[in-house]
Amino acid sequence: MDIERIKQMEQRLERATAAVEALEAAIEQYKAVREDIASLDAYLGSPEWRADRDDDEVGRLPKELKRGVLSEDAIWNLLERHRELQKQML
Repeated sequence: MDIERIKQMEQRLERATAAVEALEAAIEQYKAVREDIASLDAYLGSPEWRADRDDDEVGRLPKELKRGVLSEDAIWNLLERHRELQKQML
């Protein structure tokens, strides 16, 4: 009987179980935003996106309005990260 081995294995089981549960939750959350990602992909570079960005550039939008979606980098970076995650999940 090796008490230390059993303790170590129990710790490994607890860590692995927590990690698997966290990954399951993250995958469910990720699956829930797939439509959002597709919408952002379609929006970036679209006539609507260009019109919204033009409105921002000439000051037609309220100053307090969040406008991260109007920077090409914000959506582009998200889409690239999304593509990389898809590759990893395969």
